Amino acid sequence: MAIREQILAQAARLFAVRGFSGTSVDQIADAVGIRKPSLLYHFSSKDELRESVLAQMLSHWNDVLPELLLTASREERFDAVMESLCSFFLDDPDRARLLLRETLDRPQQMQGLLRKFVRPWIEVIGGQLARAKDQGIVHEDVDPEAYAVHVMNLVVGGIAVLDNLKVILPSDSDLGSTRERYVQELIRIARAGLYREHPEE
Repeated sequence: MAIREQILAQAARLFAVRGFSGTSVDQIADAVGIRKPSLLYHFSSKDELRESVLAQMLSHWNDVLPELLLTASREERFDAVMESLCSFFLDDPDRARLLLRETLDRPQQMQGLLRKFVRPWIEVIGGQLARAKDQGIVHEDVDPEAYAVHVMNLVVGGIAVLDNLKVILPSDSDLGSTRERYVQELIRIARAGLYREHPEE
C-alpha cells in the first residue's frame, strides 16, 4: 500500500477511535511508521488530512450506494444489494464510527460533504421509487427520500455502535452472530417498509 493510502487508513482509524481533536499528526505518523515531516509532505495540515479521509470514504461509498439506489425498485436484488451496503461498513466499522462522530462533532462541515456526495443519490432514489410506486411495487405512502435517509441511518448508526450492542443482542446458535442478526433484521425491516406484499400486475 502506498504511503499516502497508509496515512489515510491510519488517520481514519485514529479519528474514529479518538476523534479529530484527540488525534495528533505525530500519532498518525507513528501509526504509519514515518516521521511527521513525511506526513506533512503528503498532507499540509491535519485539517486537510481529515477532509481527504472523509472525501475518500464518501466517494468510495458512492461506488456502492448507487447500486442500492438504482436497484431498490427491483425487489429480487434488494437483499443482495443491502448486504453489499452493510458489508462496506462491517468490513471496517471505523468508517461508520467516523461518519457518526464527525456528524456529531462538526455538523456544518459534514453537511457540506453529505450535500456533495450523498444528496445527489438521495434524489436519484426519489425518482426510482416514485416510478416503482406508479407500478404498484412500492407502498403508496413511502416517502422515497426519507426512506433512503432512514436506511442510511440504520446502516451507519447501527454498525457504528454494534460492538457495544452485543450485551443486548448476543450471538445465538440458531439466529447467528450479533452482526448477522442485526443485518438480517435490518434488511427485513427495510424490505417490509418498502415493498407491497402483492404488487399490482
